[in-house]
Amino acid sequence: MLRKKSIGSILCLCLLWCGWESAQAQDENRFAVSKQLEIFNALLKEVDMFYVDSLDVEKTIRRGIDAMLKGLDPYTEYYPEERTDNLKFIATGEYGGIGAVIRQRTEGVMIDEPYEGMPAQLAGLKAGDLILAVDTTDVSKFSSEQVSNLLKGVPNSGLTVKIQRPGEKKPRKIELVRKQIIIDQVVYYGVRGNHTGYIYLQGFTDKSAQEVKAAFNDLKRNHQIQSLILDLRNNGGGLLDGAVQIVNLFVPKGKEVLSTHGKIKQRDRVYRTPLEPVDTVMPLAVLINSESASSAEIVCGALQDLDRAVLVGERSFGKGLVQSTRDLPYEGKVKITISKYYIPSGRCIQAIDYTHRQTDGSVTVIPDSLTSVFHTANGRPVRDGGGIRPDFEIEESPTPTMLYYLASDNALFDYVTQWTQTHKTIPPVEEFVYSDKDYESFKTYLKEKDFSYDLQSEKMLKNLKEVAEIEGYTKDDPTLFADLEAKLTPDLEKDLVRYEKQIRKLITLEIVKRYYYRKGEVFESLKEDKALEKALGVLDDPLLYRKTLNITSGEGITAIP
Repeated sequence: MLRKKSIGSILCLCLLWCGWESAQAQDENRFAVSKQLEIFNALLKEVDMFYVDSLDVEKTIRRGIDAMLKGLDPYTEYYPEERTDNLKFIATGEYGGIGAVIRQRTEGVMIDEPYEGMPAQLAGLKAGDLILAVDTTDVSKFSSEQVSNLLKGVPNSGLTVKIQRPGEKKPRKIELVRKQIIIDQVVYYGVRGNHTGYIYLQGFTDKSAQEVKAAFNDLKRNHQIQSLILDLRNNGGGLLDGAVQIVNLFVPKGKEVLSTHGKIKQRDRVYRTPLEPVDTVMPLAVLINSESASSAEIVCGALQDLDRAVLVGERSFGKGLVQSTRDLPYEGKVKITISKYYIPSGRCIQAIDYTHRQTDGSVTVIPDSLTSVFHTANGRPVRDGGGIRPDFEIEESPTPTMLYYLASDNALFDYVTQWTQTHKTIPPVEEFVYSDKDYESFKTYLKEKDFSYDLQSEKMLKNLKEVAEIEGYTKDDPTLFADLEAKLTPDLEKDLVRYEKQIRKLITLEIVKRYYYRKGEVFESLKEDKALEKALGVLDDPLLYRKTLNITSGEGITAIP
């Protein structure tokens, strides 16, 4: 009895000691915060009073805030009052405006893409239109953010946009009425092969699950699909709750989808499927790539851990961090990383370690050698860190440097704008083919525009040559790099032939988007899609599907004729 009392006393002392240490650490941290804020406040006053030039206090503070948060991770951001609408758009996919993407160009702000069925498209605005004025405000020198703020507004309010259309001498004035713009997250869905449904989801908002459910029910009811492909490629994520709801469509009620763990233990949560599912037996495949991140990784990771779907494509991005918004003074907000998430097997798929930076401030990717093995519901081994690895990896061809220049230099965009002026209509997406004759005209267009580009290999060779010269390696042989330089010099004529297939695909996608908008662009992108073809093959092979998910009985899978 005495020994038990002694042990109890020791435990009490340990708890008291731990509590005292924790309280002391909190006090020290509070003092450090107060001290640094006092130093910062005094420093700002001194600079404002004595700096040789006049100081824009707001911009100076903003730079400091942005630099401070950037040193944490890319997802912790400050939103001043005038930008808080951006957070609402991220969460809902809604805003008041004309429904168009705009882009910054050297000549001004231009319409990049009008959304189908929205005021901009219905009023006749087209990609390539240069915005000169919004109502009575000349915007020729404005940034894209400034123009965006003028175009946005209260639904049902009117505005006039003055634009200059390429190929026309006189500007046009176009009257529009703003409306509540709702961006659909299910861009396209349909049937692929004989009996497989396909749904492309571009992001996660508070309505994403409803859209996926509606598309899935339509495919089952009106097309009698017997398997499903959910495409999450290039899906950067969004609302965590939207991911939980989509997983819930395909797994039973009460299943754990993920848990979150952060500094404040009271905020840790376990997310379970709250509702009865729509379908728990239909064979399911999910397409992912290196741009599938955040909520997209929650969906594909949970479905993999629960052995509910096969994953096809590339390893995902690897974002295992959760953000939450907090209110700040003067109606501002901060989106701050508060925890990491863990999917059903217990793994966190965060790829980049922002906590332990290099001495130069750079971050490192967690190497595969330091990852740990976890297991799915059926006992399949899976690893943490580095994103979600697909069950069937389909390596996408690397994008040549030239194609980046075609996009960033706007050469391809401007060519398509010119092409559409002489082609009022095109055939349906299923039938449209970009002709050899048109590709020859594109080659001529680039030459006339003196299109130029650098190669990454050329840049690296230049750096190597400079180092070699410093270290004396080129003294004895000045022509040491000559042959390699000749081979690595960009050759437009050769590269237009070498990368013809990839370039034609980019041009075709841009053309189709001009006539059939995002839905048509997705449809066109699925032509000769290796990952899609592999997913269809797996779903059409019940034995392979069952073996991949380690399903040992017929339970949980429907037969495919």
